[in-house]
Amino acid sequence: MEVKSSSEMASSSNQEPRGMVLPFQPLSLAFNHISYYVDMPAEMKSRGINKDRLQLLQDISGAFRPGILTALLGVSGAGKTTLMDVLAGRKTGGYIEGSIRISGYPKNQATFARVTGYCEQNDIHSPHVTVYESLLFSAWLRLPSNVNTQIRKMFVEEVMELVELNPIRDALVGLPGVDGLSTEQRKRLTIAVELIANPSIIFMDEPTSGLDARAAAIVMRTVRNTVDTGRTVVCTIHQPNIDIFEAFDDLLLMKRGGQVIYAGPLGRHSHKLIEYFEAIPGVPKIKDGHNPATWMLDISSTSMEARLEVDFAEIYAKSTLYRENQELIEELSSPVPDSKDLSFPTKYSQSFLVQCKANFWKKYWSYWRYPQYNAVRFFMTIVMGIMFGLIFWDKAKKT
Repeated sequence: MEVKSSSEMASSSNQEPRGMVLPFQPLSLAFNHISYYVDMPAEMKSRGINKDRLQLLQDISGAFRPGILTALLGVSGAGKTTLMDVLAGRKTGGYIEGSIRISGYPKNQATFARVTGYCEQNDIHSPHVTVYESLLFSAWLRLPSNVNTQIRKMFVEEVMELVELNPIRDALVGLPGVDGLSTEQRKRLTIAVELIANPSIIFMDEPTSGLDARAAAIVMRTVRNTVDTGRTVVCTIHQPNIDIFEAFDDLLLMKRGGQVIYAGPLGRHSHKLIEYFEAIPGVPKIKDGHNPATWMLDISSTSMEARLEVDFAEIYAKSTLYRENQELIEELSSPVPDSKDLSFPTKYSQSFLVQCKANFWKKYWSYWRYPQYNAVRFFMTIVMGIMFGLIFWDKAKKT
C-alpha cells in the first residue's frame, strides 16, 4: 500500500470537498472561556488542600471549522483529552463553565450527539463479525430511518473506499493482539464506524497511538481523506513525528494545568508556529531538520518556563493571535442568516423494533461464528439440569 508523504497530505487539504451519496451539514464548533472543575479528591483534602473543587481546564477558547484538521497537543496531564470530552459532551460529572456554540447556536447535547462521532483511543469492536458487517450494523442503527437499504449499502461501500477497507472487507475483526485485524486496521475500522453515521464533527482520541511510522501514516491518510469531505475533525495527539504533525492544519497547544499557550494555524512546515515561539525573548531557535512538535514541547515545558521566567499562557493571552482567535470565535458564534438550529423528529435514528432487529442480526452472526462459546453454554445447561435433577430427585413425593 502506497503511503503519502507529509507534504502530499498537507497539500490535499486544499482540494475540493468530496461528494458523497448522503449529504451532511458542515458545522463549526466555537467555545469561549471554558473551565472545568471536579470535586476535590479526598486524598488531596487529606494533604491540607481546603478547596472544594479541583480545576482541570482554565479559560480555554478556540474554534474548529469544517475542512480543517485540528490537533490538540500537550504534555501528559495537560488536559487535551479532558477538553475534547467536555466539548463532545462525554463528561457527565464535574462543573463546566463557558459557552459552546455549534454554527452560532448554543450546544444542545441531545441534537449534538446525532451529528458527531467519537473515535476512542481503545478500539472496541465485536470480534466475530466481518469488517463489512461492522459497518453495516453501524449504518443500520445510526443513519436516519428515511435512508433505504440500497442507499445505506451504497454509503457503506463509499466509506469503505474512503477509509481503504475494501481489501479486508470480509475479514473477521478478531481480538486485539490475538487474531483478526492488525492495530492499524482496527484504527481505520474505528474511524469508519463513526464516519458511517455521516457526522458533521468527528473527535479522535490519539488515533496514531501504538502504531509504527508506516501504520501511523496510513491512519493519518485516512483522517486526511475524512477532512477532505468537508467535515470538522479534531484529534488529540501525543508527541507526533514530523510527518504526522505537518498533516495538521491548526493546532491548539496546552500546558500542564489545562491552559492554552497557542491556538492557530501551523502553516507550511509549521512556520507560523515557529515564528510565534521564536519571537518570545529567550526561546532557543529551532535547529534545521528538527521536529517542530518535539521542539515546541521542549521549549514550552514547565522547566523551560521556570528557566526563562515566563508564563506562556499569559504571553498567549496578551498576543495578537489571541485577539484574532477571539474575533474568529465571535464570528462563528453568530448564526448565518436564514440558517436553522439542529433539530430531529425523534430521539433515536431508528425505532425500537429496528434496533432490536439489528442487534438480533449481529448477535446471530456472532454466535454462529463462535461454536466454542455455544458448546460450553449447551454443556453447562445440560450439566446444571442433570445436577439439579439429581438433587431434587423424588423430593416432591416425600413432601
